[in-house]
Amino acid sequence: MNVLITGGCGFLGSNVASRFLQDGARVTVIDKMQKSGSRENLRWLQDSSKHDRELEFHEMDVASIDRMTDVFQKRGPFDYVCHLAGQVAMTTSLADPLYDFRTNALGTVHVLECTRKWSPKALVAFSSTNKVYGDLRHLQYSQNETRYLLPEYPDGIDETMPLDFASPYGCSKGSADQYVRDWYRNFGLDTVVFRHSSIYGGRQYATADQGWIGWFAKQAIEQDSCKRKGAEVVPFTISGTGKQVRDVLHSEDLISLYQTAYEKRSLCAGEVFNIGGGMSNSLSLIELFEQLSHLLGRSDGLSYTRLPRRQSDQDFFVADITKAHHLLGWSPRVSAKQGLTQMIAWVESL
Repeated sequence: MNVLITGGCGFLGSNVASRFLQDGARVTVIDKMQKSGSRENLRWLQDSSKHDRELEFHEMDVASIDRMTDVFQKRGPFDYVCHLAGQVAMTTSLADPLYDFRTNALGTVHVLECTRKWSPKALVAFSSTNKVYGDLRHLQYSQNETRYLLPEYPDGIDETMPLDFASPYGCSKGSADQYVRDWYRNFGLDTVVFRHSSIYGGRQYATADQGWIGWFAKQAIEQDSCKRKGAEVVPFTISGTGKQVRDVLHSEDLISLYQTAYEKRSLCAGEVFNIGGGMSNSLSLIELFEQLSHLLGRSDGLSYTRLPRRQSDQDFFVADITKAHHLLGWSPRVSAKQGLTQMIAWVESL
């Protein structure tokens, strides 16, 4: 099996690449190497690769059509293209929307065209986002002490929710999302779109803008260490009330999804799936902080201050994963509690 992974040194990409290497695939990784932890993840992949021929790395930008063409011509034809490269921070898209567009929208068209020309029999799996649905402010919300609620959506948001791109990030990823769908409809290229909610797990070098589960796990561990030493605890900041809700999905379950998609490509080609941990693995920030405190053996909670709500943020997004379960037989196996326990161990190992 010949696999191309764009963004293959990122959190999701490196985990997917590692699994395919373990399964004996020939893996080509493309990455611009600008995210936190990219170099560490590349070394990890290289150390875990048994033979040099199994893994080939190219430091490059998917927005460069000449470089992309060269990789496809020399390493293809590919059986599976996992397009995971992207600018993923809403804050960055607001600061530099042109860079955001080049990476997410233009880069995706390059991947699609190179695949169509040089690997026409490949399956293209695209990592999209729940931000294609906009901020969802038009829905009817309620709330309790710890979270916002969407009473009309007891199982979460499914794929019939109208698209409403908000923020430059939502526009660039949403455009890419639709290009991927359209290359199936107009050119017959097998593609599948995964609209991800919140992903976390090992190999995630979280920052304040990317990987909120890992970032807050790091803050919790640091505060716990200060308290045990009797040192001053520095509060961290959150945006909004802390009641905003996401469903969290562990990387092990996401790896399984990408494997299953290829194995059942005849069922998922041309489809779009909302992907996350589902309602049973949903957490508000307040609930996350309570769980982190409990797992660290503390009853005094975490110390934080509130900032204004982020522009274009969603107060509630939980993916209804019914379609993925019915069509692909996929559903999450790692519970939020199990995943948070593993995440704490990963952050403490850094």
